[in-house]
Amino acid sequence: MTGKRSFTYNGNMRQSYHLEEIRQRLWRFFRREGRLPSYQEMCFLFGYASKNAAFKLTKKLIEEGLLEKGSQGHLVPKRLSIPLNVLGAVQAGFPTPAEEGLLDTFSLDDYLIQNPEATFLLRVTGDSMIDEGIHPGDLVIVDRSVIAKHGDVVLAQIDGEWTLKFLEKKRGQVCLIAANKNYPPLIPEQELVLGGVIRGVVRRYAA
Repeated sequence: MTGKRSFTYNGNMRQSYHLEEIRQRLWRFFRREGRLPSYQEMCFLFGYASKNAAFKLTKKLIEEGLLEKGSQGHLVPKRLSIPLNVLGAVQAGFPTPAEEGLLDTFSLDDYLIQNPEATFLLRVTGDSMIDEGIHPGDLVIVDRSVIAKHGDVVLAQIDGEWTLKFLEKKRGQVCLIAANKNYPPLIPEQELVLGGVIRGVVRRYAA
C-alpha cells in the first residue's frame, strides 16, 4: 500500500483523494467520535453528493485493507493509523555511532492490534503494575478474544472488582499477582472473571 494512489468518484461534484489523505481524514474522525463515519458523514468528509459514492469508496477501502467487516457485519478500522518510517536502531546502553537510513515502514495498528473488533483501550490508575512498566496514566491495549495463560498480564474481575494483574496458575489454584511488592497476591473467594489479555502499553511523554 503506497499511499500515492487516488480514488475518484462522480456525483454532482468530482473528487479525487490520495489514499493517505483518506486515511488521515478517517483517522481524525475515528479519534474524535470513537467510531467510523456513516455513509452520510463520509459524503460530508469527502464532498460527495451521493451515498453511492461513499459506498464505493468504502468497498475500495476494504479491498485496500484499511477497513474490514466485523463478525456482526459492522465496519471496523483495520489500518487507519499512519505508517511511520523505520530509520534504524538505537543503543539503549552505551552510545554508539548512529546511521540513519530508511529500513522499512511500520504500522502501529499491525504491530499492536490483531483483533480490532475485540480490542479496546483502558487508562491505568494505581501503581500495582509499576515494576512491569505499567504506570498510572498509561493506556493499555486489551484483547478480549485471547485465552489467558499463566504469566499473562490480564484485565480481571475478582469478587466484583476489576483490576490489572499477572495471572498465576499453580497446582489448580488461580490468583492475581501485582508487579509491586507492596501489594499482596489476590485469591478469589467467590468469582474470577477474565476480561482480556493486555497486548501493549501506550505512554505519551510530551504534550
